[in-house]
Amino acid sequence: MNDDRRTFLKSTAAGVIAGGILAGKAGEALAQDKTPAAAAKGSNQMTPAPKNMTFTMLDGPDGLSLGVRTDKGIVDVGAAAAAFKIDAPTTTDDIISGDYDAAALKTAVDKATAAGGKYLVAENAAKFGPVVTAPSKIICVGLNYRSHANEAAMKIPFEPILFNKYNSALNAHNGTIAVSKEAGHQFDYETELVAIIGKEARNVSEADALKYVFGYTVGHDFSERDQQLRDGQWMLGKTGDGWGPIGPWLVTADQIDPDNLNLKTLVNGEQRQNANTKDMIFSTAKIVAFASKYMTLEPGDVIFTGTPEGVILGYPKDKQVWLKAGDKIVSSIDKIGELHFTLT
Repeated sequence: MNDDRRTFLKSTAAGVIAGGILAGKAGEALAQDKTPAAAAKGSNQMTPAPKNMTFTMLDGPDGLSLGVRTDKGIVDVGAAAAAFKIDAPTTTDDIISGDYDAAALKTAVDKATAAGGKYLVAENAAKFGPVVTAPSKIICVGLNYRSHANEAAMKIPFEPILFNKYNSALNAHNGTIAVSKEAGHQFDYETELVAIIGKEARNVSEADALKYVFGYTVGHDFSERDQQLRDGQWMLGKTGDGWGPIGPWLVTADQIDPDNLNLKTLVNGEQRQNANTKDMIFSTAKIVAFASKYMTLEPGDVIFTGTPEGVILGYPKDKQVWLKAGDKIVSSIDKIGELHFTLT
């Protein structure tokens, strides 16, 4: 992502939830709590996780704004809340935490949809931010597809291999990664399913783990292989500026089976990766349960679940053509969407 990324992450607390509301189900999706007082901000009782919705963060003239995806376009909740003086949530972080008034969100979406115009943003004209902007943790899993471990000539792990990225790695749909400014040159792609934690999880069982996931998005664990592998410090080749694009959609967990999703990577229109999450060594539930044994997972935390075979590192040495400035990458996951970014 360019240097404006840090500016828009700091410029405002207003965010747009792009909620994928299906026709006729907006009321059900947005009014989960029948008791407005219980759902009100500041209440000790949090609003239950929404269902059948798709959210995003829009990057508009006034900063980030919550967006809800509908069949008429993306509702700019931040703009609608300000215009109609509604105390609606303004970020995906508000929604994930449950600290918001569901009735106010529904009112904002309804009014914005009815008014149209500047409150509805066409998807092909939208500018996006990362679907979460300030996670306490960004956790990644290495070698989580058997075929990927084999192509990298590495042993199949007996438990999840965890490493991390930092918030400075967050990037957005249609963002850029400035590889020309980096010292390395062995740049590689890794499309991944990303789980967003929805409530505090510590020592949870694998059977219960998915209850702690708010939703899923598309992620890309952009990597530089020389820095990653030369001395065992994976982090150095994993957490460069903007090396963690996520988005553009945050799809609520009730709509997704994380154990059966097709993933693909295209580089300049050429397909490079094509796999299914059912080939994971460790399921999303296993990863969440495992990580929660060693740290408290908090609402908004980001978990990259690993990449399948087809990465450049797995090619024979004489066929390894690393990514370079000008390349355009598309990461796609069925039922979630496509994440685009360009190298500069």
